[in-house]
Amino acid sequence: MNYLVAVLPDRIQAEAAYLALEKESIKSTILGKGYKTADEFGLIDPKEQAKKQAKLMAFWLVPFGFFAGFTFSLITGLDTFAWAGEIGNHIVGGILGAISGAMGSVVVGGGVGLIAGSGDALPYRNRLDIGKYLIVVQGSETLTRQATRILRQFEPENIQGYADTTSA
Repeated sequence: MNYLVAVLPDRIQAEAAYLALEKESIKSTILGKGYKTADEFGLIDPKEQAKKQAKLMAFWLVPFGFFAGFTFSLITGLDTFAWAGEIGNHIVGGILGAISGAMGSVVVGGGVGLIAGSGDALPYRNRLDIGKYLIVVQGSETLTRQATRILRQFEPENIQGYADTTSA
């Protein structure tokens, strides 16, 4: 499945482009005020993805951190917290390891998710937020090429094609 996304400055141009595509029997979708939202269409919100990724990472890293901290304290025999006693030292070491795991899940899961996980969804969401409109065409490569020729007449701010390789 291929996708074609064109950014148009206003509703009038978006509707005209939609009608021109429809005249050629090309199904398309308009995103913008009064039409589908980014969420309804399925543009991924990078902040939500980052939160999900951080939670997933925390699920594994917090227990692993506790185990690693406890084991490190046990193996080294360090008496870092004299007030806690021998067993307490190992438990405090485990708790500090769990805290480190939680921090790691936020940095790796959330930070990388925000930077690398967003793809082009964030710029498109930002354009929708400032009142622009998107025309999205889904179909074969031939169909998206034909749609590109039609949409170029409307001088879009941006026109970008994507190939969905995950469904193959």
